[in-house]
Amino acid sequence: MMKIKKISLGILVVLMAFVSSCRDFVEPNVPYSEFDTALYLRTIRAASTNSLTFNFFNLPNSRFNVTVESVDAEEGTTVETVEVRIRHRRLIPGVGLEYTPAQSGGQRQEVTVATISGSEFTQSPENRFKRAVIDIPAATMIQAVGLTADEIEGGDVFEVRLYATDRFGRTFGPDNRSSDVAGGIFYDSPFLYNVEVICPLSDGYGLGQYQLEQTGGPGDPFFGNATRFVEEVVTLAEGNTSIARTFTVNYLGGFTTRPFTIVFSCGLVLKPEESAGAGCGGTTIFWESDNDNLAEYDLDDDSVIQVFFIDDTESSCGITDPIEFTLTKI
Repeated sequence: MMKIKKISLGILVVLMAFVSSCRDFVEPNVPYSEFDTALYLRTIRAASTNSLTFNFFNLPNSRFNVTVESVDAEEGTTVETVEVRIRHRRLIPGVGLEYTPAQSGGQRQEVTVATISGSEFTQSPENRFKRAVIDIPAATMIQAVGLTADEIEGGDVFEVRLYATDRFGRTFGPDNRSSDVAGGIFYDSPFLYNVEVICPLSDGYGLGQYQLEQTGGPGDPFFGNATRFVEEVVTLAEGNTSIARTFTVNYLGGFTTRPFTIVFSCGLVLKPEESAGAGCGGTTIFWESDNDNLAEYDLDDDSVIQVFFIDDTESSCGITDPIEFTLTKI
């Protein structure tokens, strides 16, 4: 019988002290694929004006807004322009992803919706670098890709990509930055923002205690439990967006205890990819929804929530199966 292994993630915490000059402690010697010392645009997540979603019920007043900080070897002063390019994406169940503009020759096609000049970057109030606010109304983005507001659907996504050119003629963007630059705790410079058209939830929706039951799918193949997930009371809390909910599950009789996230996407319940914290061999077990089989939800009633997803999507342990959860509010 195949052996399952628990995967431990070691966390290394490094304490860093600020010197008296209050210089930023992350130097711009970042690992790009083409350059050693470069330029990146740090996302200022705490900015009060940030808006990274569009309200399906209020598109005329929705906008993309993000504050970015230019970081380079010359205190953020080498940036010449930041070009903002976009495309529209829609998931069609049973078909796949549809893009506007459509791909050509297998290549991504985008339209430029704005260009930010280096002169628009001003001194950060917190450090030695420069910041700028990128602000684009939803209506402008919809028009730029050749659509109308009536053609927009809940769950649609606008991919917003930033391309920063410095005075040396070098361009930095989502295609030549490394994963460290994109998601590193200090860099946080993805150059890509997926702006989803959401249906906002009412206050308190899908929050609090629920009884979790596995109402579909096979049992535990390793320890003989009747279900792969322990049936118990769980507490749903808001996730990293206003339409995400996170709770804790016990997998394979409690062999691992992991966070579990769901997203309410304009009538459909999505399960983003997450790790089970266990696996057989080199690949971990992942959970993720099947876009051809998604549960629906009622915007006006959160008493019962269903979640459909696939266990072991990469077949780490050869136990790839559809699973159904039923969450009943207590």
